[in-house]
Amino acid sequence: MLIMFHPKHFLDLIMSDLFDQFGLMDGVMKLLGMELEKRRWIFVISGLIINICLGAIYAYSIIQVPLKKLFEAPPPEGYGLKVTATEMQLPFSIFLAFFALTMPLMGKYIERYGPRKIAMLGGVIVGVGWFAASFATSPLALVFLYGVIGGLGVGVAYNCPIVTSGKWFPDRRGLAVGLTILGFGFSAAIIGPLMDYLTAFYGVQNALRILGAMFLAIIIVCASILRFPPADWRPKGWTPPAAAKSFATDFMRHEMVKTRTFYGLWLCYTLGTLAGLMAIGVSKPVGLEVAKNIGLGEAEISATLTALVIPFACCNGLGRPLFGWITDKIKPMGTAVLSFTLISIASMLIYSYPASIAVYTLAFAILWLNLGGWLAIAPAATASFFGMKDYARNYGLVFTAYGAGAVAGNLLVGQVKDVFGSYIAVFPYIAALAVTGILLAIALMRPPMMKVRIHE
Repeated sequence: MLIMFHPKHFLDLIMSDLFDQFGLMDGVMKLLGMELEKRRWIFVISGLIINICLGAIYAYSIIQVPLKKLFEAPPPEGYGLKVTATEMQLPFSIFLAFFALTMPLMGKYIERYGPRKIAMLGGVIVGVGWFAASFATSPLALVFLYGVIGGLGVGVAYNCPIVTSGKWFPDRRGLAVGLTILGFGFSAAIIGPLMDYLTAFYGVQNALRILGAMFLAIIIVCASILRFPPADWRPKGWTPPAAAKSFATDFMRHEMVKTRTFYGLWLCYTLGTLAGLMAIGVSKPVGLEVAKNIGLGEAEISATLTALVIPFACCNGLGRPLFGWITDKIKPMGTAVLSFTLISIASMLIYSYPASIAVYTLAFAILWLNLGGWLAIAPAATASFFGMKDYARNYGLVFTAYGAGAVAGNLLVGQVKDVFGSYIAVFPYIAALAVTGILLAIALMRPPMMKVRIHE
């Protein structure tokens, strides 16, 4: 029999639900004798591993160094280009922008096709992006091959494990989502040293190819077990909190955007991620500035500042389950106020003690911690305020605040550096924005009130 090949058939094959067709996942679980309450933790672990692969973008500052040397090296070892620091920063910014813009568009597809298929598709794109980056011959080429393709892939896959954990853990949603996205923040601590090792032995181009193939394989394997719980499933012994009878607990996206709560959450999310993403982008330059104030040269302190990326990344990763757990305990508004208070304290510490490596380390650990925190606060708050019925699309829209924070933070720190000649001069502005965040959280991050819809 002649089979006509068509691209659509290939896509269907790649995204085919083999685990559902053959019942492999259910068979394994039944063989292990696992009940749903225990089985659901496997989805959290799978999502954590997926996010380690997706979060490798936070190791870009380490990848950037050997790539810049490659572009500037004379032929035949390199491409003989003159490359500025701004040009090398563009792939990072474009990656985050495409990530933030793509993720909101995927909500309806996650609900329609399920998290497994969409996450697998995203994994393929992520792997292709990293692999393709090895062929970049200039920063502009890297913007497209790494920034655009890689950012699209992460945007496609990112929300799949988050939505899955949120649906399986209505009783401990903040903790489950925080653990799921822990991998994204912790990724730099794993991928950074791995990238250094691979580059030292195989060169930066081969290292990118190895990572691309590795990410593709790992994401596809972990995504293949993702699935939503049965309709109306709830953990044994858990009863949903009683909702006010005259108000709806589930908001569709067009209803969510009519509430003050949405705008309060979006603005607070923007301010919270602005501080953290700015800290990631200038961690080493600020450290060099502090060292210069002490009288240390770059050669003396550079290795130490690079090594600090590992504990900073650990703080970023641990901030997710920590703040997710706190959100479960004191609700989104209280957690937001706590986060902004810490950001304000950290900012004033580094500004007040510009010649202390210890204060620099403490302040940046807090800022990285709170970036991770907001990536748990916001999804948990979205579910808490607007329900799970349209969660994928709702959080997708809320997540655009991450992109806004990334752009605003980088613009702010760049402008302050240009005007005042110092990165440290930006921190009073960050502290002021954090105080603004406290006021916004108190005023607007409250459960929305909407009359019950007669017809869905």
